[in-house]
Amino acid sequence: MRNVAHHHDETAGRGPAQPGRKRDPSLEAAFLDATLDVLADVGAAGLTMDLVAARVGAGKATIYRRWTSKAELIIDAVARMKRNQVDLDHLPDTGTLRGDLLGLFKPQSMKESARKLKIMTALASLLSQDPALVEAANSAVVEPWAKANIALMRRAVARGEIPASADIDTLSQVIPSIAAYRSLVQRKPFDLAFLVSMVDGVILPALGVQPSSGDESASPRRPVNVKARSKRKPNTR
Repeated sequence: MRNVAHHHDETAGRGPAQPGRKRDPSLEAAFLDATLDVLADVGAAGLTMDLVAARVGAGKATIYRRWTSKAELIIDAVARMKRNQVDLDHLPDTGTLRGDLLGLFKPQSMKESARKLKIMTALASLLSQDPALVEAANSAVVEPWAKANIALMRRAVARGEIPASADIDTLSQVIPSIAAYRSLVQRKPFDLAFLVSMVDGVILPALGVQPSSGDESASPRRPVNVKARSKRKPNTR
């Protein structure tokens, strides 16, 4: 976990988490899920350790053995939510980078989308109160998606779809970074239309892949051979 325990909130004056205790992953998951529920209900300002403990049916002291501050708990909870949205061990494999990137999108109900937007709004409120938490929040929100993107881009390089000289380290962070800005600042959800526009309008052109004419759907497109593309006449339209 990132070091956010310096945050001065209701835990000020408490010592560090007690060492040597064996952690129960299922209990930790329950606390993090409860934290997300409380965030969606009352926001960051209204969240307390007591409320989270009550949702789980455990004592508040149990939380403090794992998280030394409310800020640390919130960021860990958001990190769990983001990790659950992208499975790094089972990434899409459609045969094209476009298909793989769009395959990361998981449709959600309007209710779930609204809930996650409330959670991100709560995180934005927390960050506005303590800018020192921004780095930890960036790791929680951006890194899981960036890791997935770079894995897919490396696969595209290996099959000759994009050039090995492409700056995939930077490009892998573009969509998750703008998505974070979209949710934290603009209060807009991450939807398929946004993802398609970013993939077709920003990422693929930056990688030297020409978007298919008139193709704005989420269906994967055919692989593009980098060497063959270099021999084609330029598009004069």
